[in-house]
Amino acid sequence: MTAHISAKLVVTAAREKTMTASSTAKKRFRPRFSLIGLMLALLLPAGAAQAGEPYLDRDGRPVGGYDIVSYHTEDMPLDGLDTITADHNGVTWYFATEANREIFLADPERYVPAYDGHCAYALANDRKVRSDPLAYRVVDGVLYMNFSPSIQERWERDIPGYLEQSEANWPDHEDAPAARPSRWF
Repeated sequence: MTAHISAKLVVTAAREKTMTASSTAKKRFRPRFSLIGLMLALLLPAGAAQAGEPYLDRDGRPVGGYDIVSYHTEDMPLDGLDTITADHNGVTWYFATEANREIFLADPERYVPAYDGHCAYALANDRKVRSDPLAYRVVDGVLYMNFSPSIQERWERDIPGYLEQSEANWPDHEDAPAARPSRWF
C-alpha cells in the first residue's frame, strides 16, 4: 500500500515536469537586453521552468502526429490532421477534431506526455531515447510513452517502480538534447 501511494506521488511529480520549453535558452544574447533583464536571468536557477526538447518523429511531429487528447479519451490514439493544429511551448500538436483541439487548448499541460515524450522505461534505466507513439499508457491521467511494444510490456510489470526510477533520473536528462529518430537502444 505504501509503495502504491509513493508511486502516485511520483506520478504526480512527473506531471508537473512536462514539456515547458523555453525559447530564451535557444536565443543568443542580444545587447538590447536591459540591465535588469540580465540581472534577473543571472539570478534565476538554471533549470527554472525549462524542460528539454520534446521527442519529435522524422517529420518533426510529437507523438507521431497523433491526436494527443485521444490518448486520454479513446481506446487507441487517432491520427491528427494537418488542418487542425495548435502550438504549445514551441511544438505543433495535431488533432483529429476541432473539439479535441479546444480541449487541449483549455489545459495543454494535462495532455502533453511525461518526459517530453521520451521512453519512460529507458529513463528508469538512466537513458533518454525515442518513443513509439503506439507504445504508451495513461497512468493517473499522465501519458507515458515507451520505446516499443515489447519495452512497454516490461515497463508494465512494475510501473510504480519504473516511475520512481524515471523520476530520479529525469533531472539529469531533462536538459539534454532530444533523442533523434535514428537513436535506438
